[in-house]
Amino acid sequence: MTEQTAQHFSPRRDRIFKDLSELVAFNSVHSTPALADQHEAACAWTVEALQALGLDVTRYPTVDDADTIVGKREPINGAPTVLLYSHYDVVPANNPEAWTSDPFELTERDGRWYGRGAADCKGNLAMHLEALRMLEENGGTDLGLKVVVEGSEELGGDDGLGKLIEEKPEVFEADAILIADTGNMAAGVPTLTTSLRGGAQVKVTVETLANQAHSGNFGGGAPDAAHALMVIATSLFDEHGRTTIDGVDTTAKWDGDAYDRETFRTDATVLEGVQLLGTVDDEPADLVWARPAVTMIGFTSTPVAEALNAVNARAEAQFNLRVPAGQSTAEIAQKMEEHIKAHTPWGAKVEVDISGVNEPFATNPEAGAVATLGECLQEAYGADELAVVGSGGSIPLTITLQNTFPDAEIALFGVEEPQCGIHGVDESVDPTEIERIAAAEAAFLQRYGK
Repeated sequence: MTEQTAQHFSPRRDRIFKDLSELVAFNSVHSTPALADQHEAACAWTVEALQALGLDVTRYPTVDDADTIVGKREPINGAPTVLLYSHYDVVPANNPEAWTSDPFELTERDGRWYGRGAADCKGNLAMHLEALRMLEENGGTDLGLKVVVEGSEELGGDDGLGKLIEEKPEVFEADAILIADTGNMAAGVPTLTTSLRGGAQVKVTVETLANQAHSGNFGGGAPDAAHALMVIATSLFDEHGRTTIDGVDTTAKWDGDAYDRETFRTDATVLEGVQLLGTVDDEPADLVWARPAVTMIGFTSTPVAEALNAVNARAEAQFNLRVPAGQSTAEIAQKMEEHIKAHTPWGAKVEVDISGVNEPFATNPEAGAVATLGECLQEAYGADELAVVGSGGSIPLTITLQNTFPDAEIALFGVEEPQCGIHGVDESVDPTEIERIAAAEAAFLQRYGK
């Protein structure tokens, strides 16, 4: 078997396009009865693709009525085992008419491929398939392989794969775990994601009156539940918009690669003239990768279209809490609940419901498999440096794997650079990203463990 560098692998774009176009054609949204046949078709396609690579494939039902697919090949001569992860489900395309082209027909425009799931995460699945093909075309590997493709990452809600790992840990045991569900900080910049924020949903319900009261008769004296909730929400931020929670340190600084302000503005689609949160001393990377953050993602009182001349009796808000590596989501969520109750005005009745708690994740980019993958990425891109970044998002699976297999080395990477617009209209992927990352992964699979 000949050790390869990433540059020596030659991805075939036509083969990648065929795989991805067939995958994108499936509207494989999970937990949607009307799309169950599409979801199943995507699952069956993935099974066949892995079987064509010579893997022993098993479908495992999960608690959320979606199958997780596991393709296996046993190691040779005691070689380590590597697990490759992605998912075949997607978020809804919502209004297809808003797309420039059919979201379920992979379409090339200006050097990019457009379609729902083109990047998240069918592009990563196509990348795995191409890497494995190139690996076999160039001498193969002694490594054990486990290719895990789940079907409910986006909308599952019941952590189907997580529970499956808890029930059948032997199926997922590996020495190195490569999770392809993040991406480069920019197209053409090889990147490892070394931290993920944990998260929780915090629902706040405020009641002040038994019933709505006429604003002419009682407004100005009767406590408005919507106003009370706004007071609570305001207390969670300082004058610069930075998150503040009583008893929680929200001043940490990011020590990895910077997130350029103008790049951040572009990636976040901040409107011209609108300021970023924080002061001149707060870098975007500090705010989104190093500190807890609270976002109000929903607010309900009386809809404007139904507004009456009445004082609101009840109001609700949904907050999303994000917590960086090194801090406990559960502890900070509890602190947030205490903060909310302490800052509730006028003795209003308040209920706080915390759900969906997942802890943050961190890995060492200079150790073992993670460092080896970083070297392979640099080679594939012909780059002098490797970007090391955090992610403001959460992938609960990483914590489940880390807790279940504490000795496994976990790496996060993938094709989902900012221009992809994942989850949005006109989601796209740069095919060159798929090619280079596939070459890096193939090189890793020949180099790791030697």
